[in-house]
Amino acid sequence: MSLESLPAPPPHARLGAHVDDSGSHFSLWAPRATRVELALVASDHSQHNVDLEPCEGGVWSTHVDGVGHGALYGYRVHGPWDPATGRRFNPARFLMDPYARAYTGGVDYAGPIRDHLAESNFLIDRTDSFSAVPLSVVVAPTPPPPPVARRPMADSVIYELHVKGYTRLHPQVPEHLRGTYAGLAHPAVVEHLLYTGVTAVELLPVHHFVSEPFVIGSGLANYWGYNTMGFFAPHEAYGSVRAPGAQVADFKEMVSVLHGAGIEVILDVVYNHTGEGGHEGPTLSFRGIDHGGYYRLTPDNKNDYDVTGTGNSVDTSEPGVQRLVMDSLRYWVEEMGVDGFRFDLATTLIRDANHHVDLAHPLKLAMQTDPALEGVKLIAEPWDIGPYGYQVGKWGPGWSEWNDQFRGYARDYWRGRTTGVQELATRLSGSPDLYEHGGRTPDASINIITAHDGFTARDLVSYDRKHNDANKEHNRDGTDDNRSWNCGVEGETDDEGVNALRRRQVKNLLATMVLSFGTPMIAAGDELGRTQQGNNNAYCQDSPISWVEWDDLGAWGEMRDFTARLLALRAEHAVLRSTVFRHRSDVLDSRRLPLGRYDLAWLNGSSGEMTTDDWHDEGRATLGMYVSDASEAFISWFHSGDYQVEITLPDLPWGSVYRILLHTGSEDELPGPDVALSSGTVMTLPPRSVVVMRADVPTRTSRSRTRQS
Repeated sequence: MSLESLPAPPPHARLGAHVDDSGSHFSLWAPRATRVELALVASDHSQHNVDLEPCEGGVWSTHVDGVGHGALYGYRVHGPWDPATGRRFNPARFLMDPYARAYTGGVDYAGPIRDHLAESNFLIDRTDSFSAVPLSVVVAPTPPPPPVARRPMADSVIYELHVKGYTRLHPQVPEHLRGTYAGLAHPAVVEHLLYTGVTAVELLPVHHFVSEPFVIGSGLANYWGYNTMGFFAPHEAYGSVRAPGAQVADFKEMVSVLHGAGIEVILDVVYNHTGEGGHEGPTLSFRGIDHGGYYRLTPDNKNDYDVTGTGNSVDTSEPGVQRLVMDSLRYWVEEMGVDGFRFDLATTLIRDANHHVDLAHPLKLAMQTDPALEGVKLIAEPWDIGPYGYQVGKWGPGWSEWNDQFRGYARDYWRGRTTGVQELATRLSGSPDLYEHGGRTPDASINIITAHDGFTARDLVSYDRKHNDANKEHNRDGTDDNRSWNCGVEGETDDEGVNALRRRQVKNLLATMVLSFGTPMIAAGDELGRTQQGNNNAYCQDSPISWVEWDDLGAWGEMRDFTARLLALRAEHAVLRSTVFRHRSDVLDSRRLPLGRYDLAWLNGSSGEMTTDDWHDEGRATLGMYVSDASEAFISWFHSGDYQVEITLPDLPWGSVYRILLHTGSEDELPGPDVALSSGTVMTLPPRSVVVMRADVPTRTSRSRTRQS
């Protein structure tokens, strides 16, 4: 938090570098600087410095003739060196433009990248950092990708993937394209996404990022990308062409191909902190432009106020910083063609000048009301590590949220660590305890079983403990709250009985997620049996530990077809994708007469609907979820017990004949879809299984028909 209120850039100010007919216009928001130099870099790395003129709102600007696309530049910002007041101006630091559309080059972590001398009580270091930092690139505008018809969130299937790791080992992608934006747009990759049933890819951070010095010091590198240094620039390393700024065209072409296949593109964005880390970290951009303006500081300004766990927190209480975030969002939608955003540690973004959580924060309201973001998917990771940072269920209309309560319960249910099935019904019905208020709908819940952080689905059923030694942190990093079960053997095994159980458990988890109301999100590779060898925090593993394996899947190869059938079932039957919360309401025919059944009901497998005693039975491990509309009805049975259980198929009004469309057991355990099972049939549910049945139901009723229970 800065000591004084800082001016905000005026609405008409175009920040960053913009090409025109005669050259380029440069603008930088540096509200407490006393002088700003634009450093233009020639091909021989010589520099030509141009002073910017101070303008209103803390903006500095200049126009340079003859400078166009591909030009390299940076800034040197002058002002007082007074860390105690949040001013750490050091013109020896060559700074990245926060608004640059591209960067080139990396960080020399052995170079003079700090603004102060080590172990010096913050004495200024006047060694020039030019040769140790990335350069900003001037990028001329090009047409945006063609748009895609955006699906309602309720109809979406989100697929979280890493641009590099997804295709790094793909045998059908040409080797020179593997791990790039172009690789993700390869026909073989798009074909897999479409076959699986994906409607939107959620890309782990592609904003330009850097590694943390301590990670580099361990001989590793930041892989996930949650260490952003540029909110407008696609990460250079994912480009397929090595030329300054070429990654922008690469990214746009990738979006164009995915849009052409009907697949939306969502970005995982990190606006809550930057790669400069805490007070002792490098000075690459924001810290040198205005440390106290861009970052939250403790009241004495002696340290960063860190609610992200990364060393710093971006101060979105400052209007100039809010402008930066909003300009970035608009750019990615209007110029780069993306369709949504998942906000990492989103609670940090809605803290006020006193660091308190404000659900009516101006930045949050701007995201919801900006015309450029109309129809764009907004997804919050609704927590950070600061006071009152856990805000699940509180983001309001227009937002969806990662639902970690769904994740935790689903894992517990299938490992046999729950009492009864009351919460199972709550999670299956869209978590109304969290989201049924203020006009929200079930699709506010992003239902997740796994994500980039934590175990993969295969590891979730193969390991009781994390195995993070490859991260070189003595296995201390990563959560210990995995809620996993190794099915009796820690790690990989040749025991086919154990492996068959593990595959069944992954199917159960996937089925629970997809059959629940809300929006499912699949972590890439779970449908292929991807393993990280028990590593639950592979943020620094740019290696086969993290990359998706496409060959030699063995028996896990069946998971792809199962996932595709499961998602196809959801896509084909609207009744399985609820846009409203359901509460045992009458289903009506076309004449608005009741058909005698409900839109949602819970069945006990014996007498019909669940009774009060059934709901309070802490030993119950079986629940039937009945959903119907005027034309069709389904029952999904969830049974987490390690024993068989007999159920009786209910009579009308629930259904007269039933067919099993999908189940997670082996082929010989249950009848196939061609077998008609009449009501009253006693059927055996296999141990630890999900069974989806379609019910034949009447679509019209006579006025004299009465409800049967």
